[in-house]
Amino acid sequence: MTRLFLLCLLGAALFNDLTAQQGNSEAIAPQGDLWLTYPGSKGPGKGKHVVLIAAEQEYRSEQSMPMLAKVLSNHHGFDCTVLFSVNEKGEVDPTVPAPFKDKEKRHNIPGLDHLKKADCVIWISRFMHLPEAQMQHFHDYFDSGKPLIALRTANHGFWGGLKYRKGGKNVSLRALLGGAFMGHHGGWHREATRGVIVPEKRKHPILTGVGDIWGTSDVYRCHNEKHPFPEDCESLVLGQPLINLEKDAPPNTKKEPLPVAWTKTWTGNNGLKSRIFHFTMGSAMDLENDGVRRMTVNAVYWGLGMEDAIKADRSIAIIGDYNPLKAGFNYEKLGVKPRPVKYYR
Repeated sequence: MTRLFLLCLLGAALFNDLTAQQGNSEAIAPQGDLWLTYPGSKGPGKGKHVVLIAAEQEYRSEQSMPMLAKVLSNHHGFDCTVLFSVNEKGEVDPTVPAPFKDKEKRHNIPGLDHLKKADCVIWISRFMHLPEAQMQHFHDYFDSGKPLIALRTANHGFWGGLKYRKGGKNVSLRALLGGAFMGHHGGWHREATRGVIVPEKRKHPILTGVGDIWGTSDVYRCHNEKHPFPEDCESLVLGQPLINLEKDAPPNTKKEPLPVAWTKTWTGNNGLKSRIFHFTMGSAMDLENDGVRRMTVNAVYWGLGMEDAIKADRSIAIIGDYNPLKAGFNYEKLGVKPRPVKYYR
């Protein structure tokens, strides 16, 4: 009996120690086999929960979102949860087609119920065809008044549109984010992007400490004469196509710079206003660039109304090894294949 009592005491002590190490455990669901969690350390973000969603087939977000989660949790104190699109075996699988030829099939992003307790969401998806119950988690978040950071392909993130309604009318991704994919302005997988800060926006909080902005992803066209850049959006950075994928390549002077980063607000069905940041760069290789990474981290603070916590010298250093695979769909050549979630920790 004495021995059993001592074992119980030891077990309780270990549990309490683990809870203390994990910080704000109430903000994060228990570690699951189908998502990753990163408890926050010390920092301005302590007690805030960021959910990152990696659900696309081209730009290696399955590598970039865990990297960002480590940066946000270790350097800034945010509790982070990373959700993935998985195959029928529960593996992270960018090779699953989108859209499906079989119209009855659906993609799967386990853990979307984390959005209920999220304080901020970083989202990149591409042509996801999700079950209604999973889409409802997105719809509820759009009505929550909480910030949304949408990267790269998020502006064509769902097959068949949002299926989200406000005031009895369908809401498009263009209306929600301020722009939608209309084609590749820069050469697809041929022309890199150099970010050019809009001069009068240099002091915007998201641009604090941001210098060089560059990435191998091409410039998207998201606006035209029929769909001009919206008056309710604030353009922060233009993207200048380069003549090739090299960082020091000259600009392609035949192609004008177009908006690649902007802010806006969205008012959902509950009358609550969300801060939106849409950044049409954001591939895994783009996020190796300090400027791209710092803008994304700064956007979390801005979205949460924590601009005063943004510091030009606050660390955005990548933690551990980060060697993202190249973007594209030639999966065998690129080394892209289904992997267990734990592989990306």
